[in-house]
Amino acid sequence: MAYRYGNRQQITLLPDSIEDYVTADDPVRAYDIFIEAMDVDFLGLDLDDKAVGNAAYDPLTMLKILIYSYSYGWRSSRKIERALHHNLSFIWLAGGLKPDHKTLSRFRKDHLVLLKKVLQQCARICYNLGLIEGNTLFVDGSKFRANASAKQTHSKQGWQKIADRVDQRIQQLFETCERNDNLESEDLVKMDKELQGQTRLKTKIAHLLEEFKDEEKINGTDSDSRIMHGRQGSHSSYNGQIVVDEQHGLIVSSDVTSEPNDLNHVAHRQITQAEDTLDQRCATACGDGGYSSVDDLKKLADEGRTVVVPTAGQVVKERDNPFGKHAFCYDEKGDRYICPAGKGMYRSHNKKGTNKIVYRMLDASACRLCRHYGSCTQAKRGRTIIRLRNEKTKNHLDKIHTSAEGQAIYAKRKLKAELPFGYFKRNLAAGQFLLRGFEGVKAELALLSCSFNISRMLTLLGGVGPMCESIQVIGSIKG
Repeated sequence: MAYRYGNRQQITLLPDSIEDYVTADDPVRAYDIFIEAMDVDFLGLDLDDKAVGNAAYDPLTMLKILIYSYSYGWRSSRKIERALHHNLSFIWLAGGLKPDHKTLSRFRKDHLVLLKKVLQQCARICYNLGLIEGNTLFVDGSKFRANASAKQTHSKQGWQKIADRVDQRIQQLFETCERNDNLESEDLVKMDKELQGQTRLKTKIAHLLEEFKDEEKINGTDSDSRIMHGRQGSHSSYNGQIVVDEQHGLIVSSDVTSEPNDLNHVAHRQITQAEDTLDQRCATACGDGGYSSVDDLKKLADEGRTVVVPTAGQVVKERDNPFGKHAFCYDEKGDRYICPAGKGMYRSHNKKGTNKIVYRMLDASACRLCRHYGSCTQAKRGRTIIRLRNEKTKNHLDKIHTSAEGQAIYAKRKLKAELPFGYFKRNLAAGQFLLRGFEGVKAELALLSCSFNISRMLTLLGGVGPMCESIQVIGSIKG
């Protein structure tokens, strides 16, 4: 049998064109035309061919390289640099340009605002292609590790102790230098370097101490991150938030918070942000029990949306208790509760710092003399009932969630909202951010979300050819 052997020394008459490096149906062509369709003015790219000074790399090409590399889980600037030398699809996309890792890292660091806007443009393109409807939006969150060690998180007192130790070490270095005037030059250089490092650390700690509020703890590496508890333990982390459209599960918007849970106005903020991106108000907003803050959800409900979120009682699914809150009838006119024994419970006080109102018997003996005492309550002061100030909204949300329509919508939530996080953390190995600070991690999550959308679009539109044709038809998307 004859064999075919390669010859690396073979000389060709004419060099190959870079255009021939990839086939017509290579996915990199879809990424290229997709990014070309973005509005560079909205992104904030300054494309000036007549600018004076040393020639810089084309910003649009640098953006293409970043988005394409993130789509394959290559986030390290050094890995991207190697790909630009050895991977044909990267060479084609960059047109033969080979920026080094420092240039790539600097571009990413200097264009964080631009990178956050990439997802907005991506969502607008999907909307114009009919892949996003915006009628029903799902919001979900997941924890991502920060690029910082949990061991670098300390309280104000802890950082103050470290600062004291640094001061002591600096003083020791000064005293050693004064005592040993005849030290070898090599030792003096080492001590000088250590002194510079200790001085920088002292300045850094001084800035951290200025940031402290109340009794919180701050991480010295990434001061915006917080210690969060997850299935893999406690780590310095961020809480990533995404809003997903019901139609095809494409991501409309993303955000990052340092809140360990999804309460505190997260749902309203995320849904509103997604609506601003699409310039359209959704009809239905859905989230899991982590968003069951009645005050937050009330804002969405009052704005005319159908809100499908299980409240705290529905999540816990308390056992059937004949003396549970449901057994007490609320008299709105008299602002009182009627207990199962037919006795009235009146407003006692508001819980300080909360939106809860406490109701109890006017006379505690009414409970102690009741035949249900011991089963209903064992408290000497009698039974108490807690009512929210927005109890009507809570009851309204309960009815929506338990309805057949609400259950059907809620059943889709896992399929739509949780899939992207699995894609980020498993397919792209992006369970930890590389950048630091709010602006950096928000930009990274936007890049990951954009990568997910483009990958889904290739499947939904039937491949590279149909996707390129569809984008060419709609033209450039203006912000």
